Amino acid sequence: MKTELSRTLGIEHAIFGFTPFPAVAAAITRAGGFGVLGAVRYTAPDDLARDLDWMQDHTDGLPYGLDVVMPAKKVDGVSEADVEAMIPAGHREFVRATLAKHGVPELAEGEASGWRITGWMEQVARGQLDVAFDYPIKLLANALGSPPADVVARAHDHGVLVAALAGSARHARHHADAGIDIVVAQGYEAGGHTGEIASMVLTPEVVDAVAPLPVLAAGGIGSGEQIAAGLALGAQGVWLGSLWLTTTEADLHSRALTEKLLAAGSGDTVRSRALTGKPARQLRTEWTDAWDDPAGPGPLPMPLQGLLVAEAVSRIQKYEVTPLLGTPVGQIVGRMTTERSVRQVFDELTRGFEKAVDRVNRIAGRGGA
Repeated sequence: MKTELSRTLGIEHAIFGFTPFPAVAAAITRAGGFGVLGAVRYTAPDDLARDLDWMQDHTDGLPYGLDVVMPAKKVDGVSEADVEAMIPAGHREFVRATLAKHGVPELAEGEASGWRITGWMEQVARGQLDVAFDYPIKLLANALGSPPADVVARAHDHGVLVAALAGSARHARHHADAGIDIVVAQGYEAGGHTGEIASMVLTPEVVDAVAPLPVLAAGGIGSGEQIAAGLALGAQGVWLGSLWLTTTEADLHSRALTEKLLAAGSGDTVRSRALTGKPARQLRTEWTDAWDDPAGPGPLPMPLQGLLVAEAVSRIQKYEVTPLLGTPVGQIVGRMTTERSVRQVFDELTRGFEKAVDRVNRIAGRGGA
């Protein structure tokens, strides 16, 4: 499963694995792929440094990367308190009433919210980069498109490739113009923030739009056969995120959530603005239904929505309120029916890839019976 890009990065398989869990990212790298640690949950630089130290100790000198969230345009002088003050009282009351309806207990007095969306704010992401560039990361990915020009230049000065996610060929061309090195073509099926175009259509469009830049196919990929399809469409690798959520190395801190993921079908997700204010695919729950109900106030734009629901999400997760409990995940969740180690997932992916290639070779008259 080698491509020009995988050879450039020195990895065995052209599989890029995005995850918020250091243990999963390190295991992906050790299995021959390229682990990418999501930084959005790290609001304290020391916490990120601690986990990057751990990554250094558990990746055997093999390459890994970091994923941040920052807008392309810089906004000066806006603090978290300034943003919090913009949240309407009616939306706060809607959150209170929804939690009360489901009997969600309050956090203990003095207990801080364990889930914060402040990592979506640019000043936080820049602090993460101040830490990250002290480590030998090989890739910086940005989930909100092209990062600011000075960040791209800084990454290149450190010898770090820059990747950006795109949901359309138009977005991808903007990334190319911004000096991005790798474009991740993320289809509608993917978990988290997505556009409107499915992967089968999007991948070749993006490949054509940014050639000769390498493209990674993302969204709805969870088998070796689907990896082969992505490469056949012109991608130089695949970007997988949801698939790792039910691995044994993942740390969801909730058995109830793991069980929901294992039981979910591919039709049990919804693209909703309930979590961050931008359309993001996630498990459909009574929480997403409440926010998508026309009778409600509707979600606020990013980053207001994320700040508004941060404590609520922490309470739902802590007390495992099953009807409301969810997570960003793609339609591939229907294949995530058992808990397996990252190594076992890689073994299945490579076997499936080989079967798909053999099948195509037989069709083309180049293989055995």
